[in-house]
Amino acid sequence: MPEHLWSLLPVLFVILAAEFVNGWTDAPNAIATVVSTRVLSPSQAVIMATVLNTFGAFSGTAVAATIGKGIVDPSVINVTTVAAAMLGIICWSSLAYYAGGIPTSESHALVAGLAGAGLATAGPSVLLWEGWSKVLIGLVFSTFLGFIGGLGIMTLLCRLLHRSKPGIMRSVFGRLQIFSAAFMAFSHGSNDGQKFIGVFTLALVLGGILPEFNVPVWVILLCAVTMGVGTAIGGWKIIRTMGIRLTKLEPIHGFSAETSAGAVIELASRFGIPLSTTHTISTSIMGVGATRRFSAVRWGVAGEIVTAWILTFPVCGLISFLAAKAISYFY
Repeated sequence: MPEHLWSLLPVLFVILAAEFVNGWTDAPNAIATVVSTRVLSPSQAVIMATVLNTFGAFSGTAVAATIGKGIVDPSVINVTTVAAAMLGIICWSSLAYYAGGIPTSESHALVAGLAGAGLATAGPSVLLWEGWSKVLIGLVFSTFLGFIGGLGIMTLLCRLLHRSKPGIMRSVFGRLQIFSAAFMAFSHGSNDGQKFIGVFTLALVLGGILPEFNVPVWVILLCAVTMGVGTAIGGWKIIRTMGIRLTKLEPIHGFSAETSAGAVIELASRFGIPLSTTHTISTSIMGVGATRRFSAVRWGVAGEIVTAWILTFPVCGLISFLAAKAISYFY
């Protein structure tokens, strides 16, 4: 094994650890609603999420390219920059998970981590507007389109089906929610799953293993499986927060939220826009809950989630900045 590959292995391991945390704390958002409405058991939902997330990760590489080439200038950073960014993600997401099962945005954590570590390595010129403009577009997609989509779909269904019997509604949308949850899991893989694939490929380029940024199939498979394992092992606190604590959901509500979020995420993926899947499904659930009455959403829980989103950028950026400085000092 080449000597430079030995030095790269710890960095690749840290990236996979961050991908595992992504599956542990973020991917459960894709199945939270279908578990909370009891349409699927937790084990069935986890299996479905693992498989569909993997398929979604294979559906394209546009988001991976944005993360790997568009956030920080690859020509002025090194593998320790990438490792420091991953450490920021692992620390912040694990803290939020253990502190109260608060879902964090791995997307925001990732770009903030890359920015913080990149600034420590090469200064402000390391940031690339092309990728950051897509991140800003992603914020609009996840916040407004998620909420409006959930609100709109649920309002339309209520008007069309207001005379239907509750038992029939639950039965029909219980079946439909299996498909909407599958769509949500697939779209999660097509966007969130690709982000760490992009980082892993970037590390291979920086480490001299790949001559240019071109995502290998084995990298997609390795990262997708790692994320799936993380989802299978953990994530129940996130499912409880998103599917139970935020608002009370019936199958029709879960169907509306998943359909809205899945469509927004899939649209963003096709344009290479990295967006927060946590943010998108959260705002979709809020939109759905608000159709019953504004107070149906537990805004205290929503406030905890929003606070975590706001803190993610500065906290992950700072941790990654300090980690990059510490690593460069010792190595």
